[in-house]
Amino acid sequence: MNRRALTILLIDQIILMMAFMSMVLYKPGSLNYLTPRYFAGFGLLFFSWAFASIYFGKYRFMKKHTLLRLINRIIISDLAALSIVSVFVIAFNISGYSRLILFGTVGIAAIAEIIISNFYFFLIHTINGKTDLINPAPSRADLVKAHKATDFRKESLSNESIRNAIMLECGQEALDFISLHNTFDEPKILTVSTATRFNIEFQPDNYFEKIINLKRTNDLQYINKFFESINRKIPMGGFYTGCVETKNQRKSRILKKFPPGLNWIMYTFDFILKRVFPKFILTKSIYFLLTRGNNRVLTKAETLGRLYSCGYEIVDEKDIHNYFYFVVKKISEPVYDMNPSYGPFVKLKRIGKDGKLIKVYKLRTMHPYSEYLQDYIYQLNSLDRGGKFKNDFRISTLGKFFRMFWLDELPMLFNLLKGDLKLVGVRPISKHYYDLYDDELKEKRIKNKPGLIPPFYADLPKTLEEIQASELKYLSEYSKKPFRTDWKYFWKAWKNILFKRARSK
Repeated sequence: MNRRALTILLIDQIILMMAFMSMVLYKPGSLNYLTPRYFAGFGLLFFSWAFASIYFGKYRFMKKHTLLRLINRIIISDLAALSIVSVFVIAFNISGYSRLILFGTVGIAAIAEIIISNFYFFLIHTINGKTDLINPAPSRADLVKAHKATDFRKESLSNESIRNAIMLECGQEALDFISLHNTFDEPKILTVSTATRFNIEFQPDNYFEKIINLKRTNDLQYINKFFESINRKIPMGGFYTGCVETKNQRKSRILKKFPPGLNWIMYTFDFILKRVFPKFILTKSIYFLLTRGNNRVLTKAETLGRLYSCGYEIVDEKDIHNYFYFVVKKISEPVYDMNPSYGPFVKLKRIGKDGKLIKVYKLRTMHPYSEYLQDYIYQLNSLDRGGKFKNDFRISTLGKFFRMFWLDELPMLFNLLKGDLKLVGVRPISKHYYDLYDDELKEKRIKNKPGLIPPFYADLPKTLEEIQASELKYLSEYSKKPFRTDWKYFWKAWKNILFKRARSK
């Protein structure tokens, strides 16, 4: 943090203290609140205020922020600080803490910040001779985008002009990657840098053969809706080029941005707000209130899974300057999945008895939308030992832990109670995995219910062929002596689990 930002931080904290003292003097019996215990509570607000202000960039507005953007950052960071203190008050059952003083302090400080910000912008813009305090002068890239969006049929922009605009916004290496799949003087190519569907929806359907969006996918408020809009604007076989900052890239950026110690605190807060809050119903509204869906944290698996669910397949990909660039091709219409697997609990479609699809309940071990990437992962990496996919980047860090101790399969007990599964039986598998099996095994598989404890743990096969042989052997024995077969496989599986440490990878 530079000297100017530190000065603003100091002034901001003085404003907060003055707001606090104003509320203490306003509330009847104010001397009762001037106690060490209550000042400790104010200390929590003091540090939360500074932390949230730094995290949401309240003090980085001198050159690039408009007045509206600054006010937005003030409101978001102040609400975040209030939320942090409220959570601590509720979690630790802190008594004697006046809600009037807490909310009043935050309200007065926020109003003071907004008034001072307005005065500062008026003063600076008056000195510089600028009269528009709300909207900055458009950059060259903005002019290119606006012209392209409003007059897409005219060839008034040369190939070199568009290349220069892309290089200014994304850099030379990104331009080189985009140029591999796009020629900018083509008549049916649209180049934009937008986070809103508005600039896409008003383009003609099935007109553009290629669309390039230079804006990060993280900043699209309704990602799938945006991808679906792109899908309607390009014909079958058309191409879409975009980029995203992945979760790992974001982590690297945050840890490098802040000094040691503080960087991990900032990353932990970012992880809780941007990764944990969106997954739960109770905290999702808080997440969207504070962020409005902007600057979302996305994994590579979720981004690609969303693209596949919206009717695309991957053509090319590359990591460039801490961004993940991708080129995809339209191969179908979107699936319009209204219930994607996003929360901590998922319902996965699996092949059940008589070939019917059943929904198997599990704890999430993969990133959201990963179920759409099974064919992509198989084509990319094939299968590993034990029939799992090699180098499966869809599995989260927590998911690896869950799989090691079968915690992810505990919700499948509900399927057992429903009657979808039996205790011992072949593993419930997806349609893609089912299609890899031989026809003979497919027919025998659907004659019986899948099971919680598969023959895999009894025989410990290593290849897909060995897995099929193991299941075929089990099903053949089961058809002759059901109870005896399940009894034998049950104890053999537990013996391998306990003494040979057989685990799900």
